[in-house]
Amino acid sequence: MKIKNYLSLSIFALWASAVFGQLTIRLTDIPANTPPADDIYIAGDFNGWDPGNSAYILDNLAGEVFEISLALSPGTLKFKFTRGSWDTVEGNAGGGFLPDRTYDYAGGLDTLELQILSWEGGVTNSTAAPNVSVIAQDFYMPQLGRTRRIWLYLPPDYENSGKNYPVLYMQDGQNVFDAATSFSGEWQVDEALNRLFEDGDEGVIVVAIDNGGVSRLDEYTPWANPTYGGGGGDAYVNFIVETLKPYVDEHYRTKSGREFTGIMGSSLGGLISLYAAIEHQDVFSKAGVFSASFWFADEVYTHVASTGKEADMRIYMIAGDLEGEGGEQVTDMNAMYNTLLSAGFSEEEVVAISHPDGQHSEWYWAREFPAAYEWLFRGSVTADKVPDREKMKLKVFPNPSDSNFQLIIPALLVDAEFDILSSDGRNVQNRMPLKSGPIGLEGLEPGIYFLRAFNDGKLVGVLKLMRQ
Repeated sequence: MKIKNYLSLSIFALWASAVFGQLTIRLTDIPANTPPADDIYIAGDFNGWDPGNSAYILDNLAGEVFEISLALSPGTLKFKFTRGSWDTVEGNAGGGFLPDRTYDYAGGLDTLELQILSWEGGVTNSTAAPNVSVIAQDFYMPQLGRTRRIWLYLPPDYENSGKNYPVLYMQDGQNVFDAATSFSGEWQVDEALNRLFEDGDEGVIVVAIDNGGVSRLDEYTPWANPTYGGGGGDAYVNFIVETLKPYVDEHYRTKSGREFTGIMGSSLGGLISLYAAIEHQDVFSKAGVFSASFWFADEVYTHVASTGKEADMRIYMIAGDLEGEGGEQVTDMNAMYNTLLSAGFSEEEVVAISHPDGQHSEWYWAREFPAAYEWLFRGSVTADKVPDREKMKLKVFPNPSDSNFQLIIPALLVDAEFDILSSDGRNVQNRMPLKSGPIGLEGLEPGIYFLRAFNDGKLVGVLKLMRQ
């Protein structure tokens, strides 16, 4: 019986591997200075780039041989090795920054053998400008019960001018100013702002908050993902609004009003930055949203649609054609652009720009930072917005309604469908063809609903409906 069970399990495992695909990644050499007690993790686009997820610890087979098997679909894999945080990420042969590893996985059973050349640390000299400092290495976050390093950039004339300045809050502080602390390159925000100041810019204070390493995913996501977890973003945003901003306004010469306050981030940091700006329109009037991970939770679209415009805003979004399979990052950004328009924001308030060479990388965000800053804080931008063919503003009236809604859709939606969600995310209307005309909600209880529009199977925007 045991033999039969063993054979059955073996046959099942082989069948599962053939159907779902299994890639075994094996390390045959690690740096000599690796602490013996440290685990080695793999982080990549398959686990939300979580550097310390215990489900992705490699098994130590013998000596310096480590191994992990991943169930994957065919495609290009991007990943890195860590010892549990981005502060312990692998480096190149000289101990410096190592770009993301990539591997074209064809499917089925496959094995990839690699070596870790070093643990990053080759960049020992700070690249931060003299007008960058650290407010605190262990600034307390009462909403989260932990501490964090907080960086501060002051304009070159801060000490002598007596002026007050607007403030920009930024995520992933390790990567904002200093290559010595970055885990994947820096944004060079200090160098960029110093150059703009020399060209006549009035200056801005930048407050950059380190991410929490293993807690980054949780802090930067307002909603949980069924695969990756998360969902602690509200507490993180409350820390910025309730604790950090009051501290900065008290101790530095800031223009504290919402019209002078912005927030910015990339990837999951872009997701949480947009969420913070929409949720706290009384605090922020500007948001820089770079390569945002809108894929993490569909709730980000319904949150924008439900909250709507409460005050004048400036929202600057970018994404690269090389991000995601088939440019999915650009598709998601355009869907958010359309959702923002349908939620009441004007085309003068929202910019969405895609770049053919744009990648999910710090060099891309560093390059695009100056243009984003100038538009957010100075109102000038030369880049094109979303092309007309990608704009989609749904219109509905009357809204609220007690029965039928009259829907007007743009002509560019040639193969469109829609579904309807309840306010708690339940699907109450399966996908149907989308066309201008009446949409009935008879039989549904009074309340808030969300119409999601799709074109060629891809989400293109979300609209709030109110059933009386």
